[in-house]
Amino acid sequence: MAGIPLPHLGFSLVRSSCRAALSAAAAAMVAIPLVAAPAQARGPDGIADVAEKVINAVVNISTSQSVDNRNSAAPPSLPPGSPFEEFFDEFFKNRRGQQGDNNQNRPNTPRRVNSLGSGFIIDPSGIVVTNNHVIADADEVTVILNDGTRLKAEILGRDTKVDLALLRVKPEKPLTSVAFGDSDRLRLGEWVVAIGNPFSLGGTVTAGIVSARNRDINSGPYDNYIQTDAAINRGNSGGPLFNLDGEVVGINTAIISPSGGSIGIGFSVPSKTAIAVIDQLRQFGETRRGWLGVRIQQVTDDIADSLNIKPARGALVAGIDEKGPAKPAGIEAGDVIIKFDGKDIKEMKDLPRIVADTPVGKDVDVTIVRKGKEENHVVKLGRLEDGEKQAALTPKKDAAPEEKTVVQKTLGLNLANMSDDLRKRYKIKDSVKGVVITGVEASSPAADKRLNAGDVVVEVSQEAVADTDALQKRVDQLKKEGRKSALFLVANAEGELRFIALSLQ
Repeated sequence: MAGIPLPHLGFSLVRSSCRAALSAAAAAMVAIPLVAAPAQARGPDGIADVAEKVINAVVNISTSQSVDNRNSAAPPSLPPGSPFEEFFDEFFKNRRGQQGDNNQNRPNTPRRVNSLGSGFIIDPSGIVVTNNHVIADADEVTVILNDGTRLKAEILGRDTKVDLALLRVKPEKPLTSVAFGDSDRLRLGEWVVAIGNPFSLGGTVTAGIVSARNRDINSGPYDNYIQTDAAINRGNSGGPLFNLDGEVVGINTAIISPSGGSIGIGFSVPSKTAIAVIDQLRQFGETRRGWLGVRIQQVTDDIADSLNIKPARGALVAGIDEKGPAKPAGIEAGDVIIKFDGKDIKEMKDLPRIVADTPVGKDVDVTIVRKGKEENHVVKLGRLEDGEKQAALTPKKDAAPEEKTVVQKTLGLNLANMSDDLRKRYKIKDSVKGVVITGVEASSPAADKRLNAGDVVVEVSQEAVADTDALQKRVDQLKKEGRKSALFLVANAEGELRFIALSLQ
């Protein structure tokens, strides 16, 4: 079968049904009028109107940059007297000669590389939006209007996390511009229109439907793409995605394709996300996002059961930045953030987007779950860019005193007290304190959770464990309480923390 008979059977069933109906009608001497297929079967009639209305606001983005001339590689280093020395000398001499006498003494002479993308005008004075990757590393950027007019562009600002850039051109007369629509109002199955410059062919219009919303394709911390089957190909990057009112509801950014051409899986930055970024780029030339100063991870069903959170929701705090806003507000590792600034945090990925969209310096109410109880904290939000600059400035602490090694086996783990020898063996940073995992049984739950020798158990169910005896005592206590699993806070050799739920049964 392999999928082939399905359309054949469907076609046969339809035709058979038609023949049966016609035979019955003929027997009853009843005329059956032929009814044309509805217009929706071919797509909405408004697409041509949308294209005609907005086409002059969509532009081509042409960039050029200097790159090293890879064709002028240096000859390989060979021992003196090598039989290949003369051959390679002659080969590279001839190769340099083919490039002209001017390049003979300049093997790394740069050459110009050109590329094309798409963009659109949001202000008649000459403000243009595109993707950051379209103009990344460019020495010169040129905006080409629909009538062929070429205008040199200035980069007003760029944002790598959402992959947007803002350009300015200086036209002789006001340009045609388009307005943003509300991407939150898009419905699955709604028709959308993409206009851009696929394969450098010039302005091209394609149409499709909204296949999904809030897609996370792991391209950045704020992924919430619109997925569409409107054809988006190479060169469409930075182009607009319109609704049938001619409003920009997305910015075409990425596709999934083995060949580089459209296979019906394209992604656009939603207008709601883009507007906030563009406003900041226009006002400041950079983004100014909120910063909480925590590292988070997903609240899985196992972790939710360990923390007595039903249903599983929120973002689990795996670590606290010592210089971040969360620290003085009393937020701790192991807390689960379930509400931020009045907005519910349904899953981990919601928190970074909401925090980033919150004004820097605002006093924000944060609701957490700690040891099964809800608590409210107030955080004065910092600026993400400042936090990124100081991310690597945390000082090291004094090393723990040497102790006798005690190996203990529990939950499929071989454990030992921290010692200088273990720190050297596993290259564990001095700032990491806890019980060292020295081995993991292959068929154990710990192996399924990808624990490895050299990892360090810092806490068990939100209580610090300084040695193997304390760890075993804590596990025994949890078993007596009837707990099904224990929540381990585990650090790797670099000190990066994560929570792992291990079954006690």
